[in-house]
Amino acid sequence: MANNTKGPGFPSLDQVANIILVASGKGGVGKSTVAVNLASALRRGGKKVGLLDADIYGPSIPTMLNLHKEVQSSDGKHIDPNEIRGLKVMSMGFLIPPSKAMIWRGPMLHSAVTQFLRDVHWGPLDYLVVDLPPGTGDVQLTFAQALTVTGAVIVSTPQEVALADVVRARAMFDSVKIPILGLVENMSYFICDGCDKKHHIFATGGARKAAEQFGIPFLAEIPLEPMVRRGGDNGMPIVEAEVDHPVSQAFVQAAQSIILAAAVATEERLAREAEEAEAVPGHRSLPIVT
Repeated sequence: MANNTKGPGFPSLDQVANIILVASGKGGVGKSTVAVNLASALRRGGKKVGLLDADIYGPSIPTMLNLHKEVQSSDGKHIDPNEIRGLKVMSMGFLIPPSKAMIWRGPMLHSAVTQFLRDVHWGPLDYLVVDLPPGTGDVQLTFAQALTVTGAVIVSTPQEVALADVVRARAMFDSVKIPILGLVENMSYFICDGCDKKHHIFATGGARKAAEQFGIPFLAEIPLEPMVRRGGDNGMPIVEAEVDHPVSQAFVQAAQSIILAAAVATEERLAREAEEAEAVPGHRSLPIVT
């Protein structure tokens, strides 16, 4: 049983070993594309994986997976996530028609996210990948306050201005004591068909420089690749559609790095919690029975 919750807890998450947040300082950087492909890469690596679309206002995961079924409840109490190619998926897009606008204030967002955490029956998972909304707001705060999160992955772009976005995202996670597992630079470059040369359309190296400056592991450079866009539009992530493509391999390598970083983060958290418990006056460790 995993200890993923704080306060009263969410028993439906007790069998989830790791919770990975995918975040960005602003919208439009391809965060959902990265989340879908990382989740798919983890699943292809033999892990049991769930994907939670926590972008309540703009859920895009159903389109990116071509998964538009309404969710059901097998026990009348919990929501059964949809499943596609072995990946368990939950999104507000399964509950609300695409034509309906989500005009909600903060408390309603908190309620919706809490329901996702409390009522979705994920079952045993190695990783629950959470596609957060862009920015630093109510949904991010809900996850930080309610859950013991393994770590976060920040998605950014190559421009120098990306530094400011990484600063904001890093500050948010530092303030809520969530470790950053790494940074993915999306739209890094474009390789044209005619010259086979890298063209840095959005400048170069901004996200990598930010990662170096703040001591964040740099996970991958993802180029502007038409196959990635087509995969998102057609509901077949490039990691699934073109397993040997260099972009797919970049996502696979990033997923492997996340697995290692998550294990280290968990060890450090457990060691820290043990130290804090020892520091509590009157605390006495139980004897080890051999």
